[in-house]
Amino acid sequence: MNYQETLDFLFSQLPMYQRAGKAAYKADLANTLALDKYFGHPHRRFRTIHVAGTNGKGSVSHMLASVLQAAGYRTGLYTSPHLLDFRERIKIDGRMIAEIEVTQFVEQHRGVIERIAPSFFEMTVAMAFDYFARKEVDVAVVEVGLGGRLDSTNIITPDLSVITNIGLDHTMFLGDSLRAIAGEKAGIIKAGVPVVVGRHQEEIEDVFRDKAKKQRAPLYFARDLAALKPEAGTVEFQELNVEAAFGGGVYRLPLLGLYQQENLRTVLAALNILNKSWYELTLESVSQGVENVVKNTGLLGRWQKLSEQPLVICDTGHNVDGVSGVMKQLTLQTKENIHIVWGMVSDKDIEGVLKLLPMRARYYFTRADIPRAMDEKELKEAAGKFGLEGESFPNVRLAIDAAKKNATDNDLIFIGGSTFVVAEALEK
Repeated sequence: MNYQETLDFLFSQLPMYQRAGKAAYKADLANTLALDKYFGHPHRRFRTIHVAGTNGKGSVSHMLASVLQAAGYRTGLYTSPHLLDFRERIKIDGRMIAEIEVTQFVEQHRGVIERIAPSFFEMTVAMAFDYFARKEVDVAVVEVGLGGRLDSTNIITPDLSVITNIGLDHTMFLGDSLRAIAGEKAGIIKAGVPVVVGRHQEEIEDVFRDKAKKQRAPLYFARDLAALKPEAGTVEFQELNVEAAFGGGVYRLPLLGLYQQENLRTVLAALNILNKSWYELTLESVSQGVENVVKNTGLLGRWQKLSEQPLVICDTGHNVDGVSGVMKQLTLQTKENIHIVWGMVSDKDIEGVLKLLPMRARYYFTRADIPRAMDEKELKEAAGKFGLEGESFPNVRLAIDAAKKNATDNDLIFIGGSTFVVAEALEK
């Protein structure tokens, strides 16, 4: 098989949550444990940091990996989903796994893949852990896929667990309350392993305290370890003055979403804990890692500027909590008119998200090329109930073309609502 044939096999033969939704979800670790045994428990051969949360876990994972790279550690990074290339999910020191590695993995282990019949995610976790072990990484930052307790990544015993925040998402799997979801995310807390919680949410604080107490795991809240004060900044960086026992100083953060301030505080709190253990970090490596996170890791789709005239921004925020943060920043924009290219997947809280969107914008409702995508006409009809006006387009390319045709140089085009809409925008 060549690389494209390998991808076709993986995408067509293995149930993939991002495309198929609920049908691909596995509510136990049986397949993951079987694959782990087959590969000889590769995750035991390198150190790990485990990152869960409703929003921000991808950004936090990339920032942590960038700092560890800057500190001289050979650093693996496992994240999901990918935007442009499957190989984005598995990186070492910012470089994606080679195509030949993916092809050889499937060719060599196709028999066990067909016998165990894992989901796409279960197979990808096995590929990542095997790759990291064979390439002898010092440490891997591992992002949880969905939830925590039953996520395929949860076979690791990390040096540190991080939980960014809790919001209502994937409620069909994780529960329909913040407490239920917090309980699932808290499932990554391991015996004796310190845990950092990024956002302090009083209504669920006891969920984390109780779990940590049972596991005798030291528990820290980011607000107690690091404080941020925004400075003037530039068009390319947010400048933030940080107070922390370790990692204090002024930071230049190239991720321009205002919500990234909370993520940076979570990262610096985590580094405070890591610096007390096996890791040897310096203020310079932390500063350089933060400033070069995009260059070091290739992070995409977070309040990312695609062009200047008109200003085109995309962001992958796709649930109530994530969209709320993005919309707060969008309302601060002083451009003449706002055009919003918007598509969603059908299993999200559609009404909860739509009521957050600004009525003063002109909308281009669309759908990504995946089975889970909500029909663009249905999305337009649902949006109309909230006073959101616009037209519908059968694909992302046509929606963006229409927005560009209607926008002047002084306007802003925002593209979002779904990770997959953003992915297709980046491809375009």
